[in-house]
Amino acid sequence: MSLSLLNPCVALRDRLDGVGAWLAPVGLRLILAWEFFESGREKLHGENWFGEIMAQFPFPFDRVPATLSWSLATWFELLGAIALLLGLATRFAAASLFVLTVVATAAVHWPQDWMGLAQLAQGYAISDSGGGNYKLPLIFLVMLWPLILGGAGRLSLDAWLARRTALPATAARADLFGWGLVLAPFGLLVAMLLPAPGLALAGLGILALVEGARRLRGHSHRS
Repeated sequence: MSLSLLNPCVALRDRLDGVGAWLAPVGLRLILAWEFFESGREKLHGENWFGEIMAQFPFPFDRVPATLSWSLATWFELLGAIALLLGLATRFAAASLFVLTVVATAAVHWPQDWMGLAQLAQGYAISDSGGGNYKLPLIFLVMLWPLILGGAGRLSLDAWLARRTALPATAARADLFGWGLVLAPFGLLVAMLLPAPGLALAGLGILALVEGARRLRGHSHRS
């Protein structure tokens, strides 16, 4: 491709990157804030039905009393939604709602007994039939993921506070330790739904953490 054709494409890419740093996460934040706030508001004004399904909660959440679990879910959804809307403590809010959604999926939406991937795939649906309709929570998880990894974007209180407090600019590092920090907890959450793949991911993350920490120590000693 000639430079005369490539240069406009590069210029367009650069401008989309620049505007995207402000706007790309906003749509995710707004729709997720609405959905989780609605869910939290229904719990706030509704009756606690967690007692009926506590046995289906994954460990260790099945050890939490139903009353406390209901209150935690309610307020994590309400406050998490407000945090997403404002872009405040976005990564923490998104990660908390991610955990909450995985637990809800395991307890309510995930098929209790399934034999093979073909049968599991039948649950990729949106319905009122209870277990075996995990499509909507899976969509929420996929939408929360970029907010956990990428943050709220520049149109947020997080970015404003970073500017006001003169925090150092982000120095992105995809080293082994970083991969381990992501894969280890993510694998444990996946294990609540798919034990073997989830534990494999968690194990891989732990290995990455150990090796990454070893390399970081070696680098610091050489420095």
